[in-house]
Amino acid sequence: MESWIFVRNNNAYFYKFLEPISKELAYLARELENSIYSSPRTMLTHARTFAEAILQQAMRVEEINDTSLMTLKERIDLLSDKGYLTKEIIDALHFIRMSGNKAAHDTRKFRYSEALLSWEAIYTIVQWYIEVYGPVELVIPEYQDPVPDSGSGFEIAELEVRLKNMENLIKASLNQQREGTATEEAAATVTVEEAPQEAELPGFTSIRTITYKGKSLEVPYFLRDAFLLPQRFEKSERFLVKLGAEQQARIMSELPSDLEGLHKHVKRYNEKNDENLFEELKIYIKEETARRKTMLNRPGELFLFYKEDYVIVTEELAKVPLTTDEFTGSPSLFRQLNQDQIETVGQLPRELVILAKYENVGIGTVEKLFEQLKERQGG
Repeated sequence: MESWIFVRNNNAYFYKFLEPISKELAYLARELENSIYSSPRTMLTHARTFAEAILQQAMRVEEINDTSLMTLKERIDLLSDKGYLTKEIIDALHFIRMSGNKAAHDTRKFRYSEALLSWEAIYTIVQWYIEVYGPVELVIPEYQDPVPDSGSGFEIAELEVRLKNMENLIKASLNQQREGTATEEAAATVTVEEAPQEAELPGFTSIRTITYKGKSLEVPYFLRDAFLLPQRFEKSERFLVKLGAEQQARIMSELPSDLEGLHKHVKRYNEKNDENLFEELKIYIKEETARRKTMLNRPGELFLFYKEDYVIVTEELAKVPLTTDEFTGSPSLFRQLNQDQIETVGQLPRELVILAKYENVGIGTVEKLFEQLKERQGG
């Protein structure tokens, strides 16, 4: 019989080998791995959910009565009393439980070493579960500590969202099984009809949903407090300026979850303005997502962005003076830039549409400058 063996590489995570048994558990373990070096407290707190889900699976297979109101300690004691747990597994479970309780209540700083000990205890429990209940053909890899950069880049708030999403999915799956919707063949298995998409790069977890008349768009974590520069919204520029004057819609987090009726905060605007802003937000999020991926894939580079396109500013290009001798276009723009001590390409703002704020400078002038910058880069 062919064995399931997963070789870990830079694009994988340690508990990928759990996917044939339970994608929910595998993905929750992935988020715990991401948390170890980003926030030991977060990892220790949520490791309890992973341990509890393992025990709930064991109780279901053993046909032991289980309710959602039972605590982790009660499940440990019940399975222990019935002889299903060895002393090693009991100790590992209680270590995770007590460490998680301390992390949830104690304000002290938690160390990476504490999270790694909990990570090792999880391996002990997973190994036991697979050996007792899992497919005999699944080969468990040897224990590995996560490498220090495995969690870098994810902020704590984003990790919390990702962990909560996975925990909710596990709870929903267990509830379905408790209600008898799982098949007999899946007695030792949890599956999901649609596996959650893995966010390979930090910042792309959906943090909120914005709707308008039945349509919706997802706001990624990295844009949660993004400044909504009016010049980025061609049809909604004046609308956003007016809203900003009323301290509305200046940043993404100020937008309501439903844009319908947003126009009521300002005079002489209507539902069409709400609709236009919603549609342009879709474009904005798409462009910003592409930009972030570009910057993450090319760290250390200096970019100048115009809509969905960009120019990489090399050392040579950065030194080019902003004058009519170098660029054709609006002498007025270069004069005003020089007055603001912006004298070379390297001093330009990353978001070029900002240049349209200058007097007698339109978006066409900015676009013409960008095209010339692209030509200089190509040359």
